[in-house]
Amino acid sequence: MTRNAQLLERVAAKAATVRPWGRPSLPEPVGEATVAQAEAALGFPLPALLADLYLHIGDGGFGPEYGLLPLLDSTPSGEPAAVSQYLANRESGRQDPDWPWPEGVLPISHWGCAMYACVDCRSPEASVLLFEPNPGDPDQAWFVDAPSLTEWLQAWLDGTGWYDVMDEDLSLTPWTQFRIRAATGPTPTA
Repeated sequence: MTRNAQLLERVAAKAATVRPWGRPSLPEPVGEATVAQAEAALGFPLPALLADLYLHIGDGGFGPEYGLLPLLDSTPSGEPAAVSQYLANRESGRQDPDWPWPEGVLPISHWGCAMYACVDCRSPEASVLLFEPNPGDPDQAWFVDAPSLTEWLQAWLDGTGWYDVMDEDLSLTPWTQFRIRAATGPTPTA
């Protein structure tokens, strides 16, 4: 069994028993056509592990805190889908150049208070970034949450993520590519 297959097996086991914020059940996984439609709307491919989470575990609803966002379709309760959130953030950044949204950075989980966990879909490791805009400075709103999606999921499984340990001395590494990536790439249209 490959390392990713083992990781997916562990995620599936935990996802089957944990309901973030009182969800009654885990959403069904999406099909290949939904992933293809999402990638077409985004204008870039999803990292393989992220696609596998949606294809084999569920259409969001599992993971740290509020859990992963649904991929393409918002939930009946109004939870936005990752794709529509990305497109809205890119458009908002065009409207307000002081707060641009980096190309290829897909919000995958909402932390509340306008904070998001995001996957850098252009990173070979699928780095997970934390967007924390509350201090009010766009140049200080981006941090590296985990060097890879694999490590981010491991932290959730092991209960070692920053959101679990709440260490007052913990400081996340700023993401230095923010301005470079915010200025690149066209914004796809849905």
